[in-house]
Amino acid sequence: MKTSVKQLVDRALEGIETISVEQARALLDDEGTVIVDIRDVRELYRDGKIPGALHAPRGMLEFWVDPESEYHRKVFSSGKKFVLYCAKSHRSALATQTLQNMGLEPVCHIDGGFLAWRDAGLEVEEVAQ
Repeated sequence: MKTSVKQLVDRALEGIETISVEQARALLDDEGTVIVDIRDVRELYRDGKIPGALHAPRGMLEFWVDPESEYHRKVFSSGKKFVLYCAKSHRSALATQTLQNMGLEPVCHIDGGFLAWRDAGLEVEEVAQ
């Protein structure tokens, strides 16, 4: 039987932490937290990003997290809390589950993603091309 994306996301949501945009906003200035934007760079150029967010494209995320990968980024070995987001929170749910499976902790994602952040009237940082 075929598994749909909705089923994959629903399964991921059962085992991961999801936080609200308000909770994410409260973490924005926390030095122990890294907000991670996993959207495509074209989405950042078009829509902006959460201020101070680290851009880690979804296609490279696992490689950047894995300390044995030649593409590893030290920030992911910092012991900080990682808060992921995408546009609507589907990709970030799957990515959060994957990073948990890789042993990265603590990691969570923002319910509703960037669109919920923007729709809540929270600050958006422009990204220059």
